[in-house]
Amino acid sequence: MKSTLLSVALVACLIPASGWAQSKGSSNSQSRLEREVRHELLTLSRYGVFDNLTYQVTGSTVTLAGNVTQPVIKNNAEKAVKSIEGVDKVNNNITVLPVFSADNQIRIATYQAIYGTPSLQRYAMQSIPSIHIIVNNGNVTLEGAVANKGDADIAAIRAKSVPGVFKVTSNLKTDAELAELAH
Repeated sequence: MKSTLLSVALVACLIPASGWAQSKGSSNSQSRLEREVRHELLTLSRYGVFDNLTYQVTGSTVTLAGNVTQPVIKNNAEKAVKSIEGVDKVNNNITVLPVFSADNQIRIATYQAIYGTPSLQRYAMQSIPSIHIIVNNGNVTLEGAVANKGDADIAAIRAKSVPGVFKVTSNLKTDAELAELAH
């Protein structure tokens, strides 16, 4: 069976599920499962900019991964995916980030630093902004999608400027990189 690892943030922003599946040669049932998993994860209550989920569909098994700020998001993701017709098994490898007040302060400050920058404000206008900010023990990881490398660089520079941040890792993908992945 074919297996495709997908990030909810990336797929939600720039790659229509049907286009992704067709370009990768997935079967109709695999393609349908990928679309439904994506939909269920995107519509989770409390899923937002400080969370990042990924999933992999292999036959009738879905493996969930990523980082969330609240245990309820992890539990709800598993329940939502288990309820999809055709899913027989869910491996829930989602990590619940530790609760540190310093990390919460860094999340808010990083959000303000990134989305307060005029050239990046357009990314905040989606129901779930496309730049996800994951903070774990003062380390910031940026996940998601941006239009170009310049925007990715600006987001990383702005995140590095936040007091209390030890390290910034940018996993932001550009439109061009996502288009290449889809082919």
